[in-house]
Amino acid sequence: MSAQVPAIQYRAVTRSNLTDLARFSACHGKFAYCSCMRWRMRSSEFQKSTKVMRASKLAQMVREGQPVGVLAYAGNEPIGWCSIAHRGSYEALERYKALPRIDTAEVWSVVCFFVDRRFRHRHITLGLLEAGLDYVRSQAGKIVEGYPVEPGAGLYTYMGSPATFQKAGFRDVTPGGQKRQVVRYHFD
Repeated sequence: MSAQVPAIQYRAVTRSNLTDLARFSACHGKFAYCSCMRWRMRSSEFQKSTKVMRASKLAQMVREGQPVGVLAYAGNEPIGWCSIAHRGSYEALERYKALPRIDTAEVWSVVCFFVDRRFRHRHITLGLLEAGLDYVRSQAGKIVEGYPVEPGAGLYTYMGSPATFQKAGFRDVTPGGQKRQVVRYHFD
């Protein structure tokens, strides 16, 4: 008889659960390597930083009350992550020529998902994305933007698949001639 999997819950990362983010990082080396700072820091700053510096900077952002993302939990164990914040807080994204701003709208951006391998293929990425939308709504955000990549495309697959964003209600808004896809969710 197999053990029952606890119900998955989702919570925005705030000062009150910052230790959960640290526990998640400690258990997931690939996440700990970046600490979801790749898009938040300029490339030169990221390259000069260490794992410890990146984790410290993310924790500092949380302590300062800045939105950084959402965690998924199985019981009390953090098992998944979605980076969702104001686009302007992602310095490297703002400078990335393949994903320029498409207009002057104030948007939140989803740039990363990470799910513990024991919990993959259970729609947790979709749950994280939907929880991220709930969080943005609670912060009076109006538009959420994502940059999905087809599975198997390589380098940026952690940014989510087009199918996941479509299931969450996002619509393609990619400008003509742009290679990287941009999708948006508008709150009514």
